[in-house]
Amino acid sequence: MNERKDDLLERLFALKAHGTTVRTEILAGVTTYLTMAYIIFVNPAILSQAGMDFGAVFVATCLAAAAGSLIMGLYANYPVALAPGMGLNAYFAYTVVPQFGGDWRLALGCVFASGVLFLALSLSPLREWLVNAIPRSLKYGIGAGIGFFLAMIGLQNAGIVIDHPATLVTLGDVGATSALLAMAGFVALVALYYRRVPGAIMLIILGVTLAAVLLGLQPLEGIADMPPSLAPTFLQFDIRGAFETGFVTIVFVFLLVDLLDTTGTLVSAG
Repeated sequence: MNERKDDLLERLFALKAHGTTVRTEILAGVTTYLTMAYIIFVNPAILSQAGMDFGAVFVATCLAAAAGSLIMGLYANYPVALAPGMGLNAYFAYTVVPQFGGDWRLALGCVFASGVLFLALSLSPLREWLVNAIPRSLKYGIGAGIGFFLAMIGLQNAGIVIDHPATLVTLGDVGATSALLAMAGFVALVALYYRRVPGAIMLIILGVTLAAVLLGLQPLEGIADMPPSLAPTFLQFDIRGAFETGFVTIVFVFLLVDLLDTTGTLVSAG
């Protein structure tokens, strides 16, 4: 039975040709999930500030990430996980929705239209031409910029950096328990990574999370529960209304940022 499973996995993913094993891929998959799991909570937290239902966005985020990652792995056979972008959601919540008078349904109409255009562009030779036309330095720069953005989110959640009315960002209370735990986790991660310990990122994420629960920084409200309903946001976009209120410019911005974001991330990660 095990030999049959190994043959199936080899035919699907060509593991030997890529110099990897089933164990390595499972460990990498779990590590990738734990590394990107913050999106499950940060994305609905941002979009809920635009008036969207937190639970519905939470479920939609999980489903979108699962579907995209499965297609990338099973169809494209490329070891990259996909999830909702963490730059466009801020633009959506803090710029587009206020521009539409707080009506997130109009903003979703723009997102839907840009998604259709992005899909059409991806299925045409034009997408490849555009990707090849972007300088390699810019592609790497986009990836680095996204990394700094995510690092800033982590530093802010840990309380290491905080808002400041004059300089926008300033040093927080680095003596706080949350900040000390985050810094200790980072130092331990660098040490384990330097020692080439397998699954270093996964071990540190699990260790810091457990420590946060034991220290009372993160309340443990349970392990499993029924998912919230998608009904409050499912198909609740208003394309017709968006057409009447500055539609073209916003759709173009969504499309352009999405194109550069995905291209830079894919090139730098791959």
